[in-house]
Formats: sequence, C-alpha cells, structure tokens
Amino acid sequence: MTDDTPDLKKLLHASGYRFFRMGRGDPEIWQHAETGRKVVVDGSVKSRHTANGVLKQAGLPMAS
Repeated sequence: MTDDTPDLKKLLHASGYRFFRMGRGDPEIWQHAETGRKVVVDGSVKSRHTANGVLKQAGLPMAS
C-alpha cells in the first residue's frame, strides 16, 4: 500500500484549503480560506477510499 497523504494535501492546498491546526494525536485539521469549511486529514492515508472520503467532505471531486 502506498501513502496517499502527500497527494491529498496537495489537492486540498490547490483548492484553497490551508493547514489550520493539529488534532488530537496524528490527524491534521485543514480549513478553506474563503468558506471556513474544515476537514480532517489523517497522518497516514493508505486507502483510496479514505482519501475519497476526505475529498467528499471537502466538497471536491473524488480521485479515480
């Protein structure tokens, strides 16, 4: 399995999300600069399904 976290963070950053703060433990909380919408990004996203869940939560199209 590969770690999809760097690619997921690049997609979020390119769409206007910025790192907001650390969560409890490993997760990071990212916030959209204009809308204020927040999403939680796990420190190690190894499943495409998990990455697609974060993208869906962020209001972005899912990766294939």
